[in-house]
Amino acid sequence: MRIALSGFTGKDSTILSQVVKTFEEFHIQTVIMNSSNQELAKDVDMVVVPGGDRGILNYFHKTSVQSAPVLGLYESNSTGFLAQIDVKGISMIKDSLKSGNYEIREEERLAVMVDGKETEPVLNDVAIFSNKSAILMEHFLRINNKDIWHDNSDGVILATPIGSTAYAMSSGGPIVLQNSHVFVVVSVNSLDNTRRPLIVSDDSIVEIVDITSSHHCEVILDGTSRVKITDKLQCRKHEFPARLVTLNNNYSAAQIIEKKVKYAEDLLKMPPSAKLILKTLEYEGAMTQKDLINKTMLPERTIRLSLSHLLNRGYVKKKISLRDARQKIYELKI
Repeated sequence: MRIALSGFTGKDSTILSQVVKTFEEFHIQTVIMNSSNQELAKDVDMVVVPGGDRGILNYFHKTSVQSAPVLGLYESNSTGFLAQIDVKGISMIKDSLKSGNYEIREEERLAVMVDGKETEPVLNDVAIFSNKSAILMEHFLRINNKDIWHDNSDGVILATPIGSTAYAMSSGGPIVLQNSHVFVVVSVNSLDNTRRPLIVSDDSIVEIVDITSSHHCEVILDGTSRVKITDKLQCRKHEFPARLVTLNNNYSAAQIIEKKVKYAEDLLKMPPSAKLILKTLEYEGAMTQKDLINKTMLPERTIRLSLSHLLNRGYVKKKISLRDARQKIYELKI
């Protein structure tokens, strides 16, 4: 068996050494994959990536070709919806890997073009918003070259089935089960209350066109990468779906939905400031307290109290900055 290790950075050196050592002990060949040898993705039996769900999303953003199935690793103090195994538990799955005793599930991805230029493919969702919060965005929704609506809203989200339980769900979209072969379009806080979420076939071409706003707008890819947009977003099903390793039948749509619904219920009970911080961390990644103040424009005391609430509820974790030991970095733990 040959496994490619992708996405390991300098700060992951300890984890990388542990993973390589464990695989070598069980005569599993490993090879490091980076931006210069991405073709390895289709020439190995499996790709292993660290960083939990975010690591998996980053991997599929950079991989536009067919890839071997991906196994995501997470660390002991975090969990994920996509990542399958704790770093410390790799030795326990050696027999399953060598014997092929695991399942591979396929998740649709979206191919994305912004103003006629291809961007990174996404696994969860594509969103368009003004770069300044609470600013309306006027646009037309077009599906298969037919105008569906003209709308004024905070933004628009286009989600895959696996992404339907993420940002789209918190904005009022439906939960879509795996292998449904559809995409979801959600207008966020539209001025027209008839603009309900749409479910469209995954062979559709979905476009957001004639975009105007008093501030410039951005396309947000899986909550991470941001691309400025002036006129047109086009999305369609990507040629190559994401192939993910499932171990010990520990993935089921019901379990994912149960986990997500509990999260959504808790979210409704949170103070507005805590919700804002949670969503900011979800779509911006790890941030310091100062970063959160600048991004959310909330008072320092409010940020401090909200972080304390989220830490106590187990939604956020705190760690020491590697660059400055005096600084604390906050990131999602869910």
